[in-house]
This record gives sequence, C-alpha cells and structure tokens, in this order.
Amino acid sequence: MRNKIPCSAERLSLLDPPMIQAVVDRNAFHIGSQYLSENRVRIVEADDAQILSAVIGNSGLYEQTIRLKEGHLISKCSCSLPEEPMCRHCIAVLLEYHRWAQPRNGQQKKTKPSAAPQPTQAPPTNNGASTPTPSTSTDFKLGEVMAFIEWLQPTIKALERGQPLPDSTKLSGELAPWTHAIRNLEERRRESEDVRINLESDMRDREAYVGRLTQQLQASMEEIKATQASTQSLQQELTACKEMLAKVSEVASEVGSYDSQLKSLAGEVLSKGAQLDKLANSFREVSTALKALTKPSGTS
Repeated sequence: MRNKIPCSAERLSLLDPPMIQAVVDRNAFHIGSQYLSENRVRIVEADDAQILSAVIGNSGLYEQTIRLKEGHLISKCSCSLPEEPMCRHCIAVLLEYHRWAQPRNGQQKKTKPSAAPQPTQAPPTNNGASTPTPSTSTDFKLGEVMAFIEWLQPTIKALERGQPLPDSTKLSGELAPWTHAIRNLEERRRESEDVRINLESDMRDREAYVGRLTQQLQASMEEIKATQASTQSLQQELTACKEMLAKVSEVASEVGSYDSQLKSLAGEVLSKGAQLDKLANSFREVSTALKALTKPSGTS
C-alpha cells in the first residue's frame, strides 16, 4: 500500500506525535502507538529524508519505506490494509523515529563545538623566555577516554554473554552520552529479545491451538463420513421397503380378485351340493323301492 500526503516539514524528525495524529485515522494512530509501546518497530536505515523499517504486525512482518520528497510525505508498506492516508505500521515507524531521533538531536546540541579559546601567553621569566603551561583539559579528556576503554572491554564481554552491563556512573564528560547510548541499545536489545520470546511462545500456543482444531476437524470429518454412509444405507433400506410395499399392494389386489372368484365358486359349489343332495335323496328312494320289490312274497 502506498500513500502520499502534503507535508511542509523539512526533516522527518520534526514530525512529532501530535502532528502525526492530526492527519491520520484515529484508530490507526491508536494501534500504531500500541505497536510502538510493544516494541514491534525495527528501523533498518534512517535519516531525515528517508526511513527503511520493518514492523511486526498481527499477521506477520511488514516492510516500510517512508521519505520526504518535493513537499510530500510518501509512505509505502507491504501490508494490504485500507487505512488512509497512512497505515498503522507507517504511523508506528514515524513515532519510533521521532523517539529515536530525539537523543541524537540532544547529543548534537550538547557536543556542538563552541568558539575556540584564544591562546594565553605565559608571563615572561627573568631571562625573557616563556614557560609553557600544561593543558589540564587535554589530560582530563585523555583520562575520560582511558576510563571509557576500560569500561568498554568488560561491556563487550557482558554483551556477548547476555549479562548486565558494568557500572558506568564513574564515567562523565563528553563520553557519557556514548555509554548512555550503549545502555539504551542494550535495553532495546533486551526488550526485543523479550518480545521475540513472547512472540515465539504465542506462536507455539497458536500452533498447538491450530493442531487441536485440526484434530477436531478431522474427527468431525470422520463423523460426517460415517453419517453419510449410514444415511446412504438407510436410503437403500427405505427404497427396498418401498418396493416390498408395492409388491404387497399388488398381491393384496390380486388376493381381492381371487376372493371374489372364490366366493362365486363357493356359491356354485353350494348350489351343486343342493342338487347332489336332491339326487342322493332320489337314489335312496329308488333303493328303498328296489329293496321292497326284491323281497320274496312268502316272507311277508
């Protein structure tokens, strides 16, 4: 995402938080300030005309390029947020650069060379030759440098081992800002290390959470597959039952037709039975008559 804002400032370090807040989105400024307080901003290269940086966002690492050109503040970020006229990551970078540039400006003001002192001439001696006076300020600066070197050697070892820096309260003078800058760098390194550890821990927690969600999703998919198979089996059984019911209905209709036929046959059988009964009675009567005729007359 790239934005271009009219800007009358001659240097990027002149853009203080109130000026930035006045021209950007309120919510974006709030989130950018939060990123700054959480030490998510890393300035790779910077001067009063251009800043190259990186910001650890909520979804990854984003790179920014911010520069002053022809009366405009041009910001470019690798994120895709629609925030106008500047995204939260570029806001955090400007806030961090303003904070970062203040000690430099203050150091430049403190170390600004003053007017060179006029050399003083030593009072003449009896023979007219001048006796040189020792330069106490040169000896004092040399002592500061030696003390700083003595402090720097154990400091380097402490930095390599990740141990606390040795005491620098005895160092003073023009080299004091150097020790202060080294301590600030060490504090920021420790803060960055803490942020990195927290981010790694958060990443591990999120990975574990994603792993649990993946397992739950896989179990749900297995349950869905089993449910689909059971549903297909039930549908097949239902289709078979429907076919069986259709056959039973056909058989029932056929049985109904057979029932009427059986009833008609039964009627016919009954009528034939009555006729047979009459015929049987006739046969009995004939038999009786024949028996009577066949009896001998003497036996009567």
